[in-house]
Amino acid sequence: MSENDTTGQFKTVEILIPADAGGERLDKYIGRLDKVNLTRSRIQKLIKDNLVIVNGRPAGHNHVLQGGETVQIKIPPPPESDIKPEDIPLDIVFEDDFLLVVNKPAGMVTHPAAGNYAGTLVNAVMHHCRKLSQRQGSDRPGIVHRLDKNTSGLIILAKNDDIHLSLQEKIQRREIKRTYKALICGHMKEDEGEINLPVGRSIKDRKKMTVTRLKSREALTYYRVIDRFRLYDLLEVNLQTGRTHQIRVHFSHLGHPVFGDPDYGGRLKWHRGVFSIDKQLAKTALEIMPRQALHAWQLEFIHPITQKPILLQTELPDDFGGLLDFLVKEGR
Repeated sequence: MSENDTTGQFKTVEILIPADAGGERLDKYIGRLDKVNLTRSRIQKLIKDNLVIVNGRPAGHNHVLQGGETVQIKIPPPPESDIKPEDIPLDIVFEDDFLLVVNKPAGMVTHPAAGNYAGTLVNAVMHHCRKLSQRQGSDRPGIVHRLDKNTSGLIILAKNDDIHLSLQEKIQRREIKRTYKALICGHMKEDEGEINLPVGRSIKDRKKMTVTRLKSREALTYYRVIDRFRLYDLLEVNLQTGRTHQIRVHFSHLGHPVFGDPDYGGRLKWHRGVFSIDKQLAKTALEIMPRQALHAWQLEFIHPITQKPILLQTELPDDFGGLLDFLVKEGR
């Protein structure tokens, strides 16, 4: 593999495809190469823009390797981000020259997207630190993984592309332990267990996810009951995979949606079945905490550069803590 910069702004990477790569899709093969260090979606964009050349000709969208080809990848510089830094207070739990971990409040969107171009975590972090990875694109600088808008807790951001790639690989190898605290409706039969059910996009509502075998991906969740209340269980939940809405979808599928979750039955839908003696308790609980009771409580991983173990924890936010105090007073 060789690398040069004969075009000024573009970086050109040249690869000789080994014989044993025959039969593999070009974009998948390139995506595994550390020196290229590109996401598969960006590789596909380069192919679409005729910037991936195989034996002197632009590669097709579904190009399958034969083995022995010479591939040139012309990588343009990342576009300048048009995200505006905003002076928004941040609760930074850990930071060094390579990464930072922020305790995101509920109600804050992780990165700019349709309808949310300001006030996001990324806007705030860019005011604090302009040097962030571009591996996920200029609209998601630094973002290694994300949290839903109304989920609070710890989130990692990378300061350069190499660190970003290393952290993503750790997530894929399940070497970053992400632990949540969740209050779920009803009671789990077992004090601990696993949920191994594939998650994919709902065909009924494209904004939601669901347990399905259709165009789905593996999703594995471990849980442990740490307290039981009259109507609810408090769980410690460990994500083995990181699918969109995974915790919310898994527990909703089991008939135990996350308390307060408006999208997966944790507000009115589940509470319609509550016996009249407990309806006031449920009503007051929902008034105390109108969002989903889900908090990314702990992160544990080996630092990709220093190789030192990192263990970070954060307290429950006031609304979640206040809800638990109320449930304790109401009795079990």
